[in-house]
Amino acid sequence: MTKLILSNFQAPGDLIMLTAAVRDLHLLYPGRFLTDIRSSCPDIWENNPFLYALDEQDPEVANLVCEYPLIHQSNQLPYHFIHGFIHFLNEKLDLRIMPTAFKGDIHLSDMERSWMPQVQEHTGDDRPYWLIVSGGKFDFTAKWWAPERYQAVVNHFKDKVLFVQVGDPNHNHPSLDNVLDLRGQTDFRQLIRLVYHSAGVLTPVSVLMHLAAAVPSKPGMPPLRPCVVVAGGREGTHWEAYPNHQFIHTIGALPCCATGGCWKSRVLPLGDGDEKDQPENLCSRPVGFLPACLDMISAADVIRRIEIYYEGGILCY
Repeated sequence: MTKLILSNFQAPGDLIMLTAAVRDLHLLYPGRFLTDIRSSCPDIWENNPFLYALDEQDPEVANLVCEYPLIHQSNQLPYHFIHGFIHFLNEKLDLRIMPTAFKGDIHLSDMERSWMPQVQEHTGDDRPYWLIVSGGKFDFTAKWWAPERYQAVVNHFKDKVLFVQVGDPNHNHPSLDNVLDLRGQTDFRQLIRLVYHSAGVLTPVSVLMHLAAAVPSKPGMPPLRPCVVVAGGREGTHWEAYPNHQFIHTIGALPCCATGGCWKSRVLPLGDGDEKDQPENLCSRPVGFLPACLDMISAADVIRRIEIYYEGGILCY
């Protein structure tokens, strides 16, 4: 039996894709590997049945730093992000892993599922709610949509949908009105449980869209969690989107994303010395603080995508 320690210290969204690769490795090669993880977010791996405690000093243990170079062909080849680490492991280990599910692999314990939802602690009842993210990490401003447009969406659904705002306190998450504000009040396991109890998710391209797909659905809720993603033209649709998500993109509508995602990091330079301030990493068509691809997406566009889930009957007000 091969002993493997897999390591990756990228953002949580990347790690959720690695959970899928670990799952599929074990499902397609049962009993052949013992795997352990070293990562930047251990909470993602709690309750994972495919992990086994290994010591990196054990001479029988192989240490593998995991990457996904397949992303560099994402505008040319029909692969999803979920294939990234799988392709890497196939190359390194001479395997033929294939995805067994179109989502990451997040596990909740029976105890976690039984705890009172955090939103209920604030509202006093177990009403359905949508999670909303109004910004993102400072190093990727090209993913941010206008906060006033998020506010317009929230206002449209006032008295119909409760929006719960979440976000890392170290990132940019502009305050919204008429929401339950839980920004900076959750650790990652609490965020996972918020997703578990949610009716839907509204987000830019972020870890929350991957959690929306990866976290199991609560009994009585749709088997595939509704999610609206304000994406623009930065990342290719087939690389990022999940089948049931409303992935609002502008790929093919602008010269800068005519053939796929532009993968630019920032709209304007921040002056922090990061390489993302280099001209080749800046949006080529800024409209104020927004990239043109996101400026083209209106609040009405997002409202319509949320309403689709209710008109179709998968959700009820």
